[in-house]
Amino acid sequence: MIRILIADDHKIFRDGLVSLLAQEPDLQVVGQASSGQEVINQCENLPACDLVILDIHMPGMPGEAICKWIKEKYPKLPVLVLSMHDESTYILKMLEAGASGYLLKEAGATELLQAIRTVSRGDTYYSQHVSQTILHQLIRGKTQSSPERSPLTKREIEVLRLIAEEYSNQEIADKLFISIRTVDTHRTNILEKLDLKNTAGLVRYAMKNKLIDPGQ
Repeated sequence: MIRILIADDHKIFRDGLVSLLAQEPDLQVVGQASSGQEVINQCENLPACDLVILDIHMPGMPGEAICKWIKEKYPKLPVLVLSMHDESTYILKMLEAGASGYLLKEAGATELLQAIRTVSRGDTYYSQHVSQTILHQLIRGKTQSSPERSPLTKREIEVLRLIAEEYSNQEIADKLFISIRTVDTHRTNILEKLDLKNTAGLVRYAMKNKLIDPGQ
């Protein structure tokens, strides 16, 4: 059973989440909070909690500060951000604060449930749009980096940029006048050079190595 604390200042939204999660046999809402102080109180007084679903804008304390408090007090308690904001500034600040996932409120029920289960087992989850936003910042960081800092070649950065813009392998091949097989090779090399497996790995790499600036 995954025990969940919902932190959002809009009651109608919390009620909707509670109704949705009540239909899942492995999920249980054990608490609700409408302000930063209520989040703290709930975390300290709940008998057990496995996941916090957190909005960015909370009365009394911003989501970034709440997330930092949770991770300092309860390092193993994952935080899944559920927000209407898709700007890179918000996304990066919440990830730097320790959030394990970031999902937009426009997401469907299926994706939300997937994110909850993924984050609760200790993995990270970023919606496709969020991942693309981070990738764009990653590319910007690498193109502004010194050659010693970036292990990627100019061509690999070009391929990565097109991947971030959701071009297919065929479209990348056509745009760069190379074969699909060469595109596949570049994809493989990018992941191998960064020692990563997927887009989520690129996000974590960018954050860990400070290749992106949350203020941008």
